[in-house]
Amino acid sequence: MEKEEKQQQQTQERNIADIIAERKNKSIELKSWETELKKEYYPSLHPVMDTALYPDKIGKNGKNVKVTRATRGLQRRAVKIMTGMMFGIPVERVYTQTNTDSEDEAKAAKIIEKILERNRIDSINIDRGIKLFASCEIATLWYAIKEDNVLYGEKSKLKIKCRNFSPMSDESIYPLMDEYGDMIALSFEYTRKENGKTITYFDSYTATDHLKWRCGDGQWEEVENEAITLIGKIPGIYGNRITPIWEDSNNVTEIEWAYSRNGNYLRRNSVPVYEVCDDEKINFGNEKDDDERIILKLSSKGSSGYKTWEQATESLKFQTEGLEKGFFSDIQLPNFSFDEMKSSPASGEAKRYMFVDAIIKVLEEQGMWLEYFDREINVIRAFAKIMFPKLADAFDAIQVKNVITPFTINDEKDTISNSTTATGGKAIASRRTAIKRLGWVDDVDAEIDEIEREETIDSMEPTI
Repeated sequence: MEKEEKQQQQTQERNIADIIAERKNKSIELKSWETELKKEYYPSLHPVMDTALYPDKIGKNGKNVKVTRATRGLQRRAVKIMTGMMFGIPVERVYTQTNTDSEDEAKAAKIIEKILERNRIDSINIDRGIKLFASCEIATLWYAIKEDNVLYGEKSKLKIKCRNFSPMSDESIYPLMDEYGDMIALSFEYTRKENGKTITYFDSYTATDHLKWRCGDGQWEEVENEAITLIGKIPGIYGNRITPIWEDSNNVTEIEWAYSRNGNYLRRNSVPVYEVCDDEKINFGNEKDDDERIILKLSSKGSSGYKTWEQATESLKFQTEGLEKGFFSDIQLPNFSFDEMKSSPASGEAKRYMFVDAIIKVLEEQGMWLEYFDREINVIRAFAKIMFPKLADAFDAIQVKNVITPFTINDEKDTISNSTTATGGKAIASRRTAIKRLGWVDDVDAEIDEIEREETIDSMEPTI
């Protein structure tokens, strides 16, 4: 009996290992965060910091002399700039009702927007941008927890939350694709500390099931096995890009080597050396100490003074600045550092042209993101139909369009003035559009009703 149970257990473990191995079958070849990208992203891991590649020196007295190690975090800055260009202006969602008179569709649109707002979607997007542009992979899992609430404007027994997964957080993502490129399973592997032990979890989702296993002693055991029948789709979204946003870090490495080598020369030669020149023999030891001043006896032809090292600073500046400009030019992003912006005294109109290349870059990148957001809306829509079954048809009918607006410097006063001039001084937008554009209120219709009520009261009051 014990032998049969042991064989059954071994078979079960082998089946679990086979399932995990199957769902780890990743058809997308990307650069590894742990072995490649991480070393480029964090300046402390750059080659110039490697003591084996660039060792300290041993001085004449046998002591260890530390070499200069100068790093530049241009890769991190590129990630932040690209994320700011994509999501500095929050992603806008445009809701279109199939039936413009349907109150249910209007409610459905507000509920979807509330779900996103309650999950702080603008901050989530910035987090996703940083993780994708640095580690080349991002996934977002949406899930429901039982909790009575009115967070979304209507009573509900479920609360919707989301969580990002990324190699930057020491999490492995495994999207399993079919031959047409459609995702049939999305799995995550991560570790947690439990009672001082490191436990590995493998969490896997398909359109029909959710399986979760844990491994703490070299053997996998099942934690969860539940059917996903209500939403009928994988509750997660996956995105990737072939290379990180900085593309290539050779320029950064060369800049760091140049600064480091120059730092070594500065350290050794920048201290002024006291030089004595005399054709006659100098008798050392005749110096007299007078208030910490050294007095030397020299002949009439002799001279003395401090000798300083004249380094080629212009050549170093030319090389490093050229490499840095080349870095940002190659990846189509502007250098928004304070020193760079301060050193280019251009007008506001001229500075706007700095964004042209970056805007083109956003347009190139937004295809994946728009697909990502569309998929996300469909997942949220599926959850919302479960939470509010009476509005199920309205959730299906409502159309949602995501709009990414590249960040740029805009002077709206000039835009409005030019548009008004073009229309001969006539209005260029309705009151509703102006209030919505201003963004001071959440409910535009309620604000318009309040303005009209106040105008009605003012017109009814007698004038003095």
